[in-house]
Amino acid sequence: MSALTPDPKAAVYVISVAAELTGLHPQTLRTYERMGLITPGRTGGGGRRYSHRDIELLRQIARLTSAGIGIEGVRRILELENRVEALAARNEELVAELDEVRAALRKATARRRTPAESPIARPTNTLPVLRRPDPDMSVVVWRRSR
Repeated sequence: MSALTPDPKAAVYVISVAAELTGLHPQTLRTYERMGLITPGRTGGGGRRYSHRDIELLRQIARLTSAGIGIEGVRRILELENRVEALAARNEELVAELDEVRAALRKATARRRTPAESPIARPTNTLPVLRRPDPDMSVVVWRRSR
């Protein structure tokens, strides 16, 4: 973020400005706060300060309520959207971790020498992957000759 671009989480708007930016009455903003839909920042004297993120959230609430969705429905929608965002972030973390593990595995297997190159020949895996057999099928276990 540059010096010209404020942090979207920075609580800078007083309630009257937030009300004007969202098209909502200041009392509606207070009601939404009491209901737990929004939590504005506070000054040392207790005055409310809204961030750009708060303004966007209030606009979203206004769009949903004007579309006929009740407050409890709005609360649930916001809750689910927050869960989706959290899960998406966690998914990104897990994908990055998986990529790191795959890279480390590729690196480790590239360094491994084949048994023919090794001074002491190590036996290779001599058994195929076994699966639970069907009762009508036979299982054959075999070993490679050296």
